[in-house]
Amino acid sequence: MSQDSSVRRWLGLIAIALGVALIVVDTTIVNVIIPSIIEDLRTGSAEAQWIQESYAIVFAALLLVVGRVADIVGARRMFVTGVVVFGATSILAGLAPDGGLLVVARFLQGAGAAMILPTSLALLNATFTGKARGQAFAVWGSTIGAAAALGPLLGGWLAEHASWRWAFGINVPLAVLIVVGVLTCIAPSPKVAGRLDVFGSLLSVLGLGLLAFGLVEGRTYGWISTVQQMEIGGFSWGSGPSPVLVALVLSALALGGFVVRQVLLRRTGNADKALMDLSLFSLASFRNGNIATLIIGLGEFGIVAVLPLWMQFTLGYSALQAGLALVPIAIGSFVASGVSFGMAGSASPLNLVRLGLGLEVVGLAALGFFAATDSSWWSVALVLFLYGIGVGFATAQVTNVVLADIPEADNGQASGIQSAFRQLGSALGIALLTTVFFTTLSARVDDDLTATGVPATEAQQYAHAVTGSAGAAIEGFAAQPDTQQVAEVGRTAMTSGVHTGAYLAAGFILLGLVATALIPARTGRDDESPTQPKQPALA
Repeated sequence: MSQDSSVRRWLGLIAIALGVALIVVDTTIVNVIIPSIIEDLRTGSAEAQWIQESYAIVFAALLLVVGRVADIVGARRMFVTGVVVFGATSILAGLAPDGGLLVVARFLQGAGAAMILPTSLALLNATFTGKARGQAFAVWGSTIGAAAALGPLLGGWLAEHASWRWAFGINVPLAVLIVVGVLTCIAPSPKVAGRLDVFGSLLSVLGLGLLAFGLVEGRTYGWISTVQQMEIGGFSWGSGPSPVLVALVLSALALGGFVVRQVLLRRTGNADKALMDLSLFSLASFRNGNIATLIIGLGEFGIVAVLPLWMQFTLGYSALQAGLALVPIAIGSFVASGVSFGMAGSASPLNLVRLGLGLEVVGLAALGFFAATDSSWWSVALVLFLYGIGVGFATAQVTNVVLADIPEADNGQASGIQSAFRQLGSALGIALLTTVFFTTLSARVDDDLTATGVPATEAQQYAHAVTGSAGAAIEGFAAQPDTQQVAEVGRTAMTSGVHTGAYLAAGFILLGLVATALIPARTGRDDESPTQPKQPALA
């Protein structure tokens, strides 16, 4: 391979990494700017909820379909289409005059994101091999870790110094840069002859979408019975079984039907229509790697969802300061990228995954041990830096391990499956950890106030106020002499929630580390040149 061709590949990798950064930042930045959106657009709580959650739900729902379509039309074409859709809908979101149009834009952004993530994996898997492949995934993985941590920082700065609309506006020039970079530096992708199973696609979208909805919204609407009215468009659900319970049951039926559909298509000679090649799971690296990915997702980023709340309402940070406090995760992730880049030829991807998971366990356990109502910024920063190094090693190389033995013709759908496992693990982890955090917060406030002689009914009201506001009510209680005790109890309770959440996340990561024992030690190709496409059709 010529030096010019090699340089173009690495420039293409930068463009792909920027595309991934776009979609990861958008999963975290809106959580920080939502108060500004509510104030500016005067949206209700229902619309605000959907502005936050619609993106993640559509994102997860479309991953399997996008992976299969990418095999048929070409991964590069699908990636570029996703970036264009993401950029165009970012314009729509940034200019939205009301909450309803912003919700629509967020749904469409989720569709664009679903086109980008699995195809980014497919492009890396097809473009890089050998040592370069491990290095490429190191860059890709550190981008995810850094972008997840930098999203709150960027959102906090925009909320304080500019406008929430720029959180979407900055995506547009980046999208243009990414499209130009990929088209000029990444070779056209091979296309696989095949047809798309429309019915199977509908079952997949319905099953994954309802599952994501249930995991994301369980704490809001109730897991069994409805605890809060759900409103979307002109539809409302206010009593009886929770919409989350119904969604999870329907999801199980749809996904069960989807699996049966895939089996029947292969038995009846229509394998070229199957959305998911179930034989891929006969590959130990793919099967066991995805199981490990799901378990790791339970613990990896759930704690990041609650840390900004603790930092703002217990430690007294502003939104921008809370974002800055998460930057050590990004720095650690970049450090891991540099180290793993150099170790790609000497250390196996699987061992780098194990190293990363071990560091994550230590970092999360240290956070649970050292977190206090008066924690210094440097002690939190050191712990998060260590955790970030672990994320940088593990996030990148676990994907490398999962896709190492996949035939080139199945790159797209395999990447879609891996992305779906990653997203659902993350959604389930966030659901579990936020539920544990807020349950601990409510119970601790109630118990501690009752123990000091506050009447039970009054203690429950204070607990509801602190929990319902996600801790924001603590500042108001602290400003009044007669409720300063409530504020102090609230800060202690939030810290207890961080302790419990950190230990739980560490436990999940430790379980994921144990699960890597099932992954074969040797996976993938050792050649240094990209595999040649099996079909002449390129896109």
